[in-house]
Amino acid sequence: MVMPISNVKKLRPMSDPLIRALDDYVVLEPGQPQQLLSAADTLTWLTDWLRKLDELPADLAGQSDLTAAAQRLLDTACDLELSPGVTLQWFAVRLELPNR
Repeated sequence: MVMPISNVKKLRPMSDPLIRALDDYVVLEPGQPQQLLSAADTLTWLTDWLRKLDELPADLAGQSDLTAAAQRLLDTACDLELSPGVTLQWFAVRLELPNR
């Protein structure tokens, strides 16, 4: 039996807007210990890595500058392949402070 649309419960959006308010990231570099960086420091970290590449990935080539390309990566991805088998990764995290 097919339920009429009027009986379908309202669905929550797939993406919680709080994820966009996160200010901290865990970043992973091959051969290095994980780092916890602020959003601004993560953007700088990505920009520095993009600067080291001989050529930007095709989906970033149209960005106005390296900072804009890094921001696009931060907004849309969680990894960047530097060479075959060598990948940078970053993950947004929420730090919870203990109750006072």
